[in-house]
Amino acid sequence: MTIAPDDTYQGASHPYRAMRDFVQSTGDTLPGKFEITKEGIVHDMMSPSGRHELTTLRLRKRLEKVMPEELVAHTGEPDVEDEPEGVMRRPDVMVIAEEDMDIEGTFDARTLIAAIEVVSRSNPRNDWVGKMRDYPLLGIPVYAIFDPRTGSGAVLTDIHPTPDGPRYATRKDFVYGEDVTIGEWTIATSGLPRYQDDGAEETGAAEAAGAAGAAESSEA
Repeated sequence: MTIAPDDTYQGASHPYRAMRDFVQSTGDTLPGKFEITKEGIVHDMMSPSGRHELTTLRLRKRLEKVMPEELVAHTGEPDVEDEPEGVMRRPDVMVIAEEDMDIEGTFDARTLIAAIEVVSRSNPRNDWVGKMRDYPLLGIPVYAIFDPRTGSGAVLTDIHPTPDGPRYATRKDFVYGEDVTIGEWTIATSGLPRYQDDGAEETGAAEAAGAAGAAESSEA
């Protein structure tokens, strides 16, 4: 995890600074991934599975084949942060210009062209609900979700204001096997791995349907 200079967070709220200090202090001593939202620290305790990481790899490679050379589908650190909003996230894939990566500390969320998440088996609500709320708040114009539990996903776009804060206005659902457009680029979803069926598909479908109210559906 990238640690920014001490004076970077002087404008942050005390609770956010405290949470960020805790996350930094854990380093690599605790398993899983830590993120910060307005609701507190999100801890996905399970390490990503091979199929989660394989999905991430294939999405990155497919995007970079069709994007301009100056853009990358970046995976890994650093985090994406909006200190005034008190949110720090780490998307599985970040579509960003190379020149916007040339900074100290965390990425500015508003330089991201798109954020892509591969749904975690252990904490799917984090991707389908929490990040669906946080990413428009951070100004990320495109959010794509790939769910290996159900073999389906959604692309959310068109941030608009609501009484509860910014939300995505358009949602386009897809199933594995269809082509999907993320931003200006279309990639195949064929050959993406699925988690082994353990009864999660029915649960995942219900959660995805419940999250649909967070954005208005749009025909593809």
